[in-house]
Amino acid sequence: MSTFTEKEIEYLRAQRLGRLATVDAKGRPHVVPVAFRYNPQRETIDIGGHNLARSKKFRDAAESGLAAFVVDDVVPGDRWRARGVEVRGRAEVFSDFADELIRVVPERIVGWGIDSDAYRPNARSVG
Repeated sequence: MSTFTEKEIEYLRAQRLGRLATVDAKGRPHVVPVAFRYNPQRETIDIGGHNLARSKKFRDAAESGLAAFVVDDVVPGDRWRARGVEVRGRAEVFSDFADELIRVVPERIVGWGIDSDAYRPNARSVG
């Protein structure tokens, strides 16, 4: 069984931009827009970017080992119906050679407006 539902995976693959939240050593939050991809082999959210290893988000993820990620939008043609996926979990960082990556390993997933009504989130712990 997959960590994400089939509809959540379809939704994640159709999106291009999300927001990554990290926290620094003093507990100060940091949220930034990021490009991402759903990694089907590991069932994770993988975040890359130019000079990623030099960024605050990379340092925070490496230090705390925690991250949250959200991708959401409004259903086209229905300005009142929101949908999205929030992923909270462990952050792993990689800076091997030219590949710099923050990987969010899900521990809790909350989806809304995808598998359920936008006002009834589908929340679950995973892992």
